Formats: sequence, C-alpha cells, structure tokens
Amino acid sequence: KKLPWGTLTGIRPTKIPMKFLEEGKTEEEIRTYMQKTYFASDEKIDLSIDIAERELEILKKIDYENGYSLYIGIPFCPTTCLYCSFTSYPLVSWRQKVDSYLDALEKELDYVAVKFGKKHLNSIYIGGGTPTTLEPYQLDRLIRKIRCSTVEAGRPDSITREKLETLKKWDITRISINPQTMKDETLKIIGRRHTVAQTVESFQLARELGFDDINMDLIMGLPEESLEDVRDTLEQVKALKPDNLTVHSLALKRAARLNMFKEDYKDYKMVNTTEHMNLTAEYAKEMGLEPYYLYRQKSMAGNLENVGYASPGKAGIYNILIMEEKQTIVACGAGASTKRVWNEPNPDGTHRIERCENVKDVAQYIERIDEMIERKQKLFAEE
Repeated sequence: KKLPWGTLTGIRPTKIPMKFLEEGKTEEEIRTYMQKTYFASDEKIDLSIDIAERELEILKKIDYENGYSLYIGIPFCPTTCLYCSFTSYPLVSWRQKVDSYLDALEKELDYVAVKFGKKHLNSIYIGGGTPTTLEPYQLDRLIRKIRCSTVEAGRPDSITREKLETLKKWDITRISINPQTMKDETLKIIGRRHTVAQTVESFQLARELGFDDINMDLIMGLPEESLEDVRDTLEQVKALKPDNLTVHSLALKRAARLNMFKEDYKDYKMVNTTEHMNLTAEYAKEMGLEPYYLYRQKSMAGNLENVGYASPGKAGIYNILIMEEKQTIVACGAGASTKRVWNEPNPDGTHRIERCENVKDVAQYIERIDEMIERKQKLFAEE
C-alpha cells in the first residue's frame, strides 16, 4: 500500500524541511531527501516545505533566548466527546470545585510570574477542556490574572454573550469556536450537545462583538460522515468566513470512549482519505487561508495529518511554537505538560528538551499544587 507520508512516523514532519532550510539547503535537496529516505508523496513533501517556509518567516520575530510561552489548562467540558482523550471532565460533576481549581491555578501562575519575570512572554494559550465552561465572573478572574492573547472558546454550547463580552473586555485577540462538523446527526453521535444553529449563532455573536480573529476546528473521519457531508460542512463554514481553520484527521487514543467501548460503536463507518484533505485545502484556499502549521498523531485516520490554515497576518504563533519545539512552554493546570527547551543546540542541530507534567486528576491537582510548583522549580533550577 502506498501511504501519503511513506514511512515517516514522527508527529512533526515540518521539522525536517525547517532544519534543512535553516542550513541553507534548496527545496530540491529537501524534496530528494524526503523521497529517498521516507518515500513521502510529492504532495505531502510540498505541503511540509510550504509550511516550514511560512513558519520560519513568522518565527523570525521570536526571541527564543529571552522569551517563553504559557499554556493554561481548563479541564472542564459540557460533555465528553466520543473521540476525546484530553484531560477533561464533565462540568456537571465538578461545578462546585471550579473556584478551588482556580485558586490552585492562580498559585501556580504566581510562581511562573515571579520565576520568569525578566523574560518576555511571547504567547499565551488558554485551552482545555473548554475554557468557556467557566462562568463569566470566573473567566474575568482568570484573565484579569494573566491578561492573555488567545482563548479556546471551543464548544458553542458553552458560549454566551456575557462570556464573549468578558473576553473582549480584556482584549483577547483570538478565539476558537469549534463545531468539528456542521451536521446535526454527527454531533449527536459524538456526544456534543449543541446544534449547527448554535455554532452559527455563536460565531455571528462573536463577530457582532468585534472579534476579528476566529478559528474553527473540523475533524475528518467522524462516524457516518460521507465526502458530501464534509463538502456541506465546508460550504457552511465558508459562508461564515472564519479567519483560521484547523482541519484534524480523526485520531483515536486508548482513552477515547470510541476505543474503550468498541463493541458499542463497531457498526459505525469512519473514513478519511486524501480526497477529504484535498477538499479542505481547496476550500481553505477559496476562503483566502494559507497553511501555516502541521502535525500528525498515532492512529490517525488515513495516515494523514492535521493542518492549520490562517488568513495573512493571523497565524496562531503558539501553535507553531508548540509544534516546532524551539521555545520553552510553561504549562499550568491539571494535566498540563511543561516543556523546557535549552537554547544551546546539540551537535546535530537539535535542542535538548525536558518535560515535567502536572497530575491529571482535578482533586489531586488542587490538593498537591505545591508539589506541582516544586516540579517546575526542579526543571528550571538553573534559570
């Protein structure tokens, strides 16, 4: 069988052309290497080179030595999606603990603020979970603490005018409103308790309030979705004119319900092909969006990839930094993984990277917050 990425199994294919471009290699040299070494298709090689060139241009502005990025995790969701393996818990079970969680999170953020007080903060990303499961006063409390740049609003069923007004008040520059699909039947299958109409309403509300950098996530390979369903989704997304579009190939991790209870879902058909991904690329181009970051995962449908598209000047810097591993990213919250990148390169041009992780369980995170801070203190002892 001929695979789009050949024998390449790494999750960050763009690292290969980026390294060669930094060394002054030509596109033809890179193309030859990827063909002979990995048997990757011309189409995927061109895509990875195109994105690597765009990333390098964007990253010219980043001070790796004196800068860092910050990730903040809010591990609550309205419901748990069928395919999800992230650290997220149904809000209905944890509503009474959210303020205690924010107490612990603020303590961790206080440590980071002091430790990195002399460094430049390049980007902040609030993810999850679904950050907009927080009540407006909780969102206000969190953002007042951090004055950040990107929020993954996420699920349309968690978005309200009051929450969006809170984000706007604090000058949030980029939000995500993620439908995954614009087919109501699929939304029910995957356990998302919102409708296509709610997605459209949330998007239009965000535009009305002045948000001019909105991302939308889509997943290719969802249960029972045909190519025509994908085309219909893309038509509806095109009509909304998002500033960013992130296209994921379904990847089933061990912790996903779809994997854990296979018997319950064995009759569902899940298909993702090169044709699906090409269709999304065509629509992105029609919307004036260019590919700017790419990554892959294990167990990915069709041996394909995830691609982020953005309109000129609106690429998500954090997304590039997390994928290319060129800068330290400090992560706070339950299940968050901090990644320290040493500035001095190894002899082969790669960078030394070490990690420390926070516990995933919310109750344990709250109880053991001092231990989470100690883990960071050890990792950054020489800073």
